[in-house]
Amino acid sequence: MQNLVTDLLATLAFGVVGVVLMGVGYGLVDLTTPGKLHELIWTERNRNAALLLASNLLGVGTIVVAAIVASDDDFALGLVGAAAYGIVGLVIMAAAFLLLDAVTPGRLGELLVDPEPHPAVWVSAVVHLATGAIIAAAIL
Repeated sequence: MQNLVTDLLATLAFGVVGVVLMGVGYGLVDLTTPGKLHELIWTERNRNAALLLASNLLGVGTIVVAAIVASDDDFALGLVGAAAYGIVGLVIMAAAFLLLDAVTPGRLGELLVDPEPHPAVWVSAVVHLATGAIIAAAIL
């Protein structure tokens, strides 16, 4: 019974860290898009914004999962690692987004608010996913 309680508390702690990191990721995507992200996605049903946010959240989740797996049952190390690697991942994802924005025509943030689907958003989404996967592989 003690192991169950301990495992449940560890799961809760990792879940909180993951949700907080995804919240920070949401905030970063919101900063890079003109307008309010929640209005773009839930009110205007903007697929471009939804795709970019979903890829960011999946990238962050991938990093957190890798940090948990790499913790080798050391709860404290796993929790600190998940938070630290998650923050590093978000910084690298933001830098990759800015780099992609700098080397491509137009402004990616403006493309996200366009009601018409734009292929550049898919490229940006893949950058988020690939960045998350690369960091996850580095952790493992």
